[in-house]
Amino acid sequence: MKIRDLDLSDNPVNAEHQALGLPPIEHAVTHSADHPVLRFAMWSVVLLLGGVTAFLTTRLFNQPDGHTGFQIIAQTLESRAFWSAVAVGLLAQTVDGALGMAYGITSTSFLLASGSSPAVASAAVHIAEVFTTGVSGITHIKLGNVNKNLFLRLLVPGMVGASTGAWIVSSVDGKALKPYIASYLLVMGLYVISKIFRTIKTRREEPRHVAKLGLLGGFVDAIGGGGWGPVVTTTLVGTGHDPRMTIGSVNLAEFFLTFVSAGVFAMLVGESPWPTVAGLVIGGLFAAPLAAMLTKRLHTKALLALVGTVISLISLYNLYQALQ
Repeated sequence: MKIRDLDLSDNPVNAEHQALGLPPIEHAVTHSADHPVLRFAMWSVVLLLGGVTAFLTTRLFNQPDGHTGFQIIAQTLESRAFWSAVAVGLLAQTVDGALGMAYGITSTSFLLASGSSPAVASAAVHIAEVFTTGVSGITHIKLGNVNKNLFLRLLVPGMVGASTGAWIVSSVDGKALKPYIASYLLVMGLYVISKIFRTIKTRREEPRHVAKLGLLGGFVDAIGGGGWGPVVTTTLVGTGHDPRMTIGSVNLAEFFLTFVSAGVFAMLVGESPWPTVAGLVIGGLFAAPLAAMLTKRLHTKALLALVGTVISLISLYNLYQALQ
């Protein structure tokens, strides 16, 4: 869940986040953005979210097997997969709310450990993120956090990379792919830990190689169930580019690549991930107080060390299980 109202004021926590290349902490603020490209992007997000909501509601209450929507809801509430996903969504969004990143890699790591295949885990995470990244993108536009040129340079390569990654992870045998996914998530966990030792300097130069970075970020995000933020945002901010505009632009682009990869997953994944999707969303809704408590009580470096260590250990466990 990535519904963020960013507090962009000068405060000690934001100063620490900027030094580590992390997004600012959350705070509710609003103002309008008037650029026609960004207005078009915002209304595209609104219309796509509305269409998806209407489609899913229609599917829920018009089942071909005769089950009613309320029966499906009751079955979901009795499902172990649903309650496991609630716990994962709660934890993953707590991490994301406190650090501004790592929702995908945290949730995918735990879903793999609970027995989900790579395709189902990544599909569930991306379908759940369609709604949250959409709200996040709209918020960033309203806050004036989006650089139009950077957003457009990331958009198409990110969508191509995401759809390619979703197709590969849905088409390859899950058991054969799982060791590689676990290894990738292990690297991401270590990368999170490495941010403790990095110092970022802000500059205003135009970022280079954005298209290649977007292609890579979209691909590994779909393959590994997460990583768009750690790969793209931290690379751009880590090379010294303005954190506020980079974070907003990357998050807006993330909605569109998540939408594309979720569509590919929905068409290609045979096993239905809907109980897991519902659990991730509902669990994430209750995470904000926990994220706020962690941010208040723990230093950012301590959170990075804790989250990176947990992800790395779970990935090592998943890798060990996959190689047995």
